[in-house]
Amino acid sequence: MIRLPSADTWTRRVPVLWRALAAILILGGLILMLVESRARILRAGAEVRLATAPVDPRDLFRGDYVILGYKISTLDPATLDGEKALRRNQTVYVRLAPGADGFAEAKGIYLARPAVGAGESVIEGRVTSTGSCLAGPDGEPDCDLGMRAIRVAYGLESYFVPQGSGGAIERTERKRIEIVAAIAPSGQAAIKRLLIDGKLVHAEPPY
Repeated sequence: MIRLPSADTWTRRVPVLWRALAAILILGGLILMLVESRARILRAGAEVRLATAPVDPRDLFRGDYVILGYKISTLDPATLDGEKALRRNQTVYVRLAPGADGFAEAKGIYLARPAVGAGESVIEGRVTSTGSCLAGPDGEPDCDLGMRAIRVAYGLESYFVPQGSGGAIERTERKRIEIVAAIAPSGQAAIKRLLIDGKLVHAEPPY
């Protein structure tokens, strides 16, 4: 019977330098793929305006990252199209449409990407909790309204800002902060711009 050389035997025959170079190239290629994937979202993704909502003040600023919450982060499935019974850690697709004020509003929540109408978009998220307090008109949790809300994270909850420039953001009321996000056809999203009182504060470079 012919015995084929094992993978370890082939590996040992390759000089260490070449193995190291191959590892560097593979790692570099993976990093470039991640960077290009995000850059593609920023370049070609559909833009949506997101109104922010209050978060725990102790978590408002961590190092060089601003911690953000959104009005679309707290959803009441009973008032939306799509799924009504959802579980923690499920991947969901939230259908968005611009409201009267121009900010995105949730219209439906689904387990599979739904079809969208003109002006609508779909953002992918993950259910982080169920049985949460519903949000009031100001975005603050109000348990008197009921505890049937779900919390959804979209990967937009932290935003890097240049070192030392987060002080103004830290002192700003959440309702004055606006995020413009880019959403790819797949539903993946990335923060594109951060504005305060409608004025640009930070813009994310494509690379």
